[in-house]
Amino acid sequence: SVVDVFRKKEYDAAVKIQSWFRGCQVRAYIRYLHRAATVIQKWWRGYSGREEYRLLVKFASCAMKMNFYNAMAVRIQRRWRGYRIRKYCFNYFYLKEYLRAVSETNDAIREALEEFAEMREREEKRADLEREEKERDYQARKMHYLLSTKQIPGIYNSPFRKDPDPWELRLQKAKPLTSQRSKVKEKHWISPSSWLECTSARSFPRSEILPPIDRKQCQGPFRDITEVLEQRYKPLEPTLRVAEPINELNVAREEFRRQEWMRNVHDNMFLPFSSYHKNKKYTPLMHSSSKYGPNFYGSRHFRDENPKKWICDKDFQTVLPSFDLFSKYGKLYSKAGQII
Repeated sequence: SVVDVFRKKEYDAAVKIQSWFRGCQVRAYIRYLHRAATVIQKWWRGYSGREEYRLLVKFASCAMKMNFYNAMAVRIQRRWRGYRIRKYCFNYFYLKEYLRAVSETNDAIREALEEFAEMREREEKRADLEREEKERDYQARKMHYLLSTKQIPGIYNSPFRKDPDPWELRLQKAKPLTSQRSKVKEKHWISPSSWLECTSARSFPRSEILPPIDRKQCQGPFRDITEVLEQRYKPLEPTLRVAEPINELNVAREEFRRQEWMRNVHDNMFLPFSSYHKNKKYTPLMHSSSKYGPNFYGSRHFRDENPKKWICDKDFQTVLPSFDLFSKYGKLYSKAGQII
């Protein structure tokens, strides 16, 4: 009907007006919230920025103060160290006095060394003169046969010269040189037969120079006897195969067993816990078999005991089965693994 159509139109118009109004209201509220949030963020960012700036200013002021303090400390330390070095470690006046004393000592040592060098030079010159004089005397004694005689003048006393040669006067003062045969000392030489017989390297004298042989060198294209003997009796130089023993493994095992035996506390063999080695008689301890009895400290406990409640007079025994590994030890191993 017309009423329903008109009612529907009014209802749609009211809904549209309400939606528009509510939209305006919500948008106004959102704008208000945005402005409030902007104000809050502005105040908070301002506050946080000021706090960060205060921290930066604080750190900068601390760094500036520390730099200033360090500079002042360096200046103070520089002044103090300079004063301390000048006062105690590097005293200028003391060093000046020390250098003056060193220079005086140096001058005295230089003078002494110069005197010693001059004395050494004079001694060398005197030794050279003495040596030359001895050489001249020896030559004069050696050429004494050139001395002039009453009948024949010598070569140093020529009649065509006004004055004789100085060697003529030296020959007159010198005595003639007599040839004295030097006595040859008889040395005990080892005969070739006594040391040619030694064929072993131990008996041969190990020396670089071999003993001489009392016989002449054979004529012909033969080598020297010394070279031949050196080649004959040179030491043996075995190869690596010959130098090492053949049974090196057995020797190493024996040495290992010997070292193991040296490290043993006693020679008693360790026997495992099995019935295979029970044929050996047990040797009781000395303190347990003594008439004074064993020491009960640490072994006897002081606790209450009631013998009336005991079931039997004997103590409980812990019986455990034997281990197969311990019972078969020494029986199933190879020969290298047995106890030796």
